[in-house]
Amino acid sequence: MKIEVSTVETRKPIPTDDLALGFGRVFTDHMFRMEFRDGDWRNPRIEPASAIALHPAAIVLHYAQEVFEGMKAYRGANDGIFLFRPDRNIARMNRSCRRLMMPEIPPDLHLDAIKQLVLLERDWIPRTEGCALYIRPTMIATDPFLGVRPSKEHLFYIIVGPVAAYYPEGFNPVSIYATDQYVRAVRGGVGDAKTGGNYAASLAAQAEAIAKGYTQVLWLDALEHKQIEEVGTMNIMFKIDGEVITSPLTGSILPGVTRESVLQLLRDWGQKVTERTITIDEVIAAANAGTLEEVFGTGTAAIISPVKEIAYTDHKIRVGDGDTGPLAQKLYDTLLAIQYGKGEDPHHWCMRIDG
Repeated sequence: MKIEVSTVETRKPIPTDDLALGFGRVFTDHMFRMEFRDGDWRNPRIEPASAIALHPAAIVLHYAQEVFEGMKAYRGANDGIFLFRPDRNIARMNRSCRRLMMPEIPPDLHLDAIKQLVLLERDWIPRTEGCALYIRPTMIATDPFLGVRPSKEHLFYIIVGPVAAYYPEGFNPVSIYATDQYVRAVRGGVGDAKTGGNYAASLAAQAEAIAKGYTQVLWLDALEHKQIEEVGTMNIMFKIDGEVITSPLTGSILPGVTRESVLQLLRDWGQKVTERTITIDEVIAAANAGTLEEVFGTGTAAIISPVKEIAYTDHKIRVGDGDTGPLAQKLYDTLLAIQYGKGEDPHHWCMRIDG
C-alpha cells in the first residue's frame, strides 16, 4: 500500500542539548497512522502529530487490548541514518498481536512506515553518541463495545522522539530491587508479549523500589518467588565463575532483541553462555563465594545496563567491586559501534536507510 504524506506548516523547535533530552518526553512533528476495519488495513499515512479521538467504550480502554514496540534510529557513520534489527522488532510485534488476538501488520508496510517517518524527521535525530531517535509503534483496539471479545477495529500508529540515556545514571552501574511480594507475569499469561498490561502490573513494585532508592525491579517467578525472570525494562544476565547465565524464554518474559543479539555476540567470542533457570538464592551464594563477577541488563532503551547491587529481603547483594565489568563494557561498546554503523557487523544487523 502507498503511504500518503502530509506535513505541518510550521515545525516545532528542535532541542539543541541532546544530553538534557531524558527519555520519552519529547516528540516530533509527525506520526504514522492506519486503521483496521472490515478485515483489512486501510489509509496508511504520515500526518502532523495530533491527539487520538476514541469512543469512551473503546475496547482498549476497558480490556487493555493493546500491543507496542520500541526501537531506535541512530545518526552514525558519515552522517548516515541507521536502524538496528528492525525486522526482529516487527516480527515480535506480530507475535504480540497473535497473543492479544489482534491483526498482524504486513512487515514490509511496517518497515516502510518506519523508514519514511524517520527520514521525514531526520533533523530530530541527535548527533551525540548514546542518544537516538526512539520509535514507538503501537496498536490499540478501537471497537466501541463493552462485551468481552476481541475488537474488530484497530488503530496502528507510530510516534518518534529524540532520547538520551534511559537511566539517569547513563552507562553507570545501577542498583535494582528484587520483590517477593508483587508478580508481573505468569507462564501461560501474556508476559512474553509486549503489551501495556504487563507494565501496569509493574507500577506498584516500581514505585516501591524507587522509594527505597533503587532504579528498577528484578522480577522473580510468580509461584515460588525464587527463579529470576527479568527486570522491568530489560532482560538480565549474570556472569558467575566465568559463565554467563540468563533465564530461558519460558513464556513469562519478553524475548528481547538486544538479549538475542548479546547472546549471539557472546557465543561469537567463545564465552560460555547458558540459558537456564537461575534462582535468587544461587546469586546470593555466588556473591558470598566471590564468584558473582558481573550482572547486566540488556534492552533497547538502555542497550547494556551494568548492575552494582541487588536488594532482596534483608540481603544486599554486591556485584564485584561495584564498577562496570569488562564484559558489560565490551558488549556496550560493540553494540554501540554496530548501531551507529561504525564497527564490524558480521551478522548484518545494522540497516542504513538514507541512501
